[in-house]
Amino acid sequence: MVIPLAKKEEDFGEWYIETCDKAQLCDKRYPIKGMNVWTPYGWRIMRDIDAAIRREMERTEHDEVCFPLLIPETEFKKEKDHIKGFDEEVYWVTHAGLNPLDVRLVLRPTSETAMYPMFSLWVRSHADLPLKTFQIVNTFRYETKQTRAFMRVREIHFFESHTCHEDKADAERQIAEDVDIVDAICKEICIPYSLLIRTDWDKFPGAVYTVGIDTVMPNGRTLQIGSAHYYGTNFSKPYEIAYETEEGVHAYAHQTTLGMTERLLGAVIGVHADDEGLVLPPAIAPVQIVIVPIFKKDNEDRVMDFCRTLEDVLKKNGIRAKLDDSDARPGAKFFEWEVKGVPLRFEVGGRDIDNGVVSFARRDNGEKGTISSDSVVEGARMMFKVIAKDMLAKAAAKQEGYIDDLDTMEGLESIPEGRMCRFGWCGNPECGHTFEDKYDIKILGTPYCPVKWSGRCIVCGKDGAKPVIAARTM
Repeated sequence: MVIPLAKKEEDFGEWYIETCDKAQLCDKRYPIKGMNVWTPYGWRIMRDIDAAIRREMERTEHDEVCFPLLIPETEFKKEKDHIKGFDEEVYWVTHAGLNPLDVRLVLRPTSETAMYPMFSLWVRSHADLPLKTFQIVNTFRYETKQTRAFMRVREIHFFESHTCHEDKADAERQIAEDVDIVDAICKEICIPYSLLIRTDWDKFPGAVYTVGIDTVMPNGRTLQIGSAHYYGTNFSKPYEIAYETEEGVHAYAHQTTLGMTERLLGAVIGVHADDEGLVLPPAIAPVQIVIVPIFKKDNEDRVMDFCRTLEDVLKKNGIRAKLDDSDARPGAKFFEWEVKGVPLRFEVGGRDIDNGVVSFARRDNGEKGTISSDSVVEGARMMFKVIAKDMLAKAAAKQEGYIDDLDTMEGLESIPEGRMCRFGWCGNPECGHTFEDKYDIKILGTPYCPVKWSGRCIVCGKDGAKPVIAARTM
């Protein structure tokens, strides 16, 4: 008996699991829960996302580093809010062989406490600032909720930038640059997002403030795909990251971080994939164009020779093309590459060759047509741009549709599952907790980018409230 697959709009959680399995993005059978094996196709997509991140880091003059995995407990505990925030999530190393360690070691949950003892050696003068570094490494957190590939795992593929600056103004310029970096990366993967300054009770441990980067899944729940943090001097003081100013005075550096994880891939799957399989943005697709030959016995050699030449031309022009010359029937090939989310399928038959065209089918919307054989490279590149633009616009319109504007709590008994809400909040934690507790929903924060807004706090009724977004999270 064939068991029907879950539908995206009916059971997102089960559909997501089945889609990851069907596309063979990772293998969850490794004998530690939440630590999955990256399979070749999934790892290639993640590498393409990493490449986009590295391009942005190079553009903004960040230097790549690679710090050790283990952090001494003595260094980990120097920032009290930080250790308190991660105390229940870290993995401890207590022995070297059979010998107990004098100082326990932490598998890095994030790298502040690994990097900053070294930053105190690297930063000595105002001439050393700004210091802008990044690394792409694995981090480890004991995720106690239900694990889910790329969204909730215990070994996390993690990008983090760490910077040091002379003062708050320069550090906040860095946060603004981080926003530009996020925008460029999210355009590459066609993911709409919001930037929300988290509440004080939900900010990163040790931060002055945190800017959450959120996108919305098809079940109306939000997925945090990254965050930017302004630390002030909260870390530089305990770690002695100080510098001599031009006036000869010693001052503590102001610091920032930006972090994003493999949740970027989880977001691509959740936002774009459909009931047939993946739908990949062209920029991160391991195969951007699959070529499927359609031939008869009397023209097989002619069609195959044309397809091989077409593949060669595309590859030489930097397009990731793949000729499917397997023995499978065309229908089976269509199905396989649809599951893998290849943005464009080229179909080539004898009639196409006679007419001087290549037939195409778009994965994102099923649109079909032809491209002149003489301009196939230019035509493909133009279509990649159109596909990316259409994917982002479609996703953005859908995500905005999840939000309801609220003016009052009067008569509102609950926030329906699958809905988000926007309302005024005075900023008083008591009002924030009142709303969260009443409706069992999380205040994500206020917009980082200024918006026009006038209204009252939905809880206490005070004027001058700021708009906030509240949602249930993945």
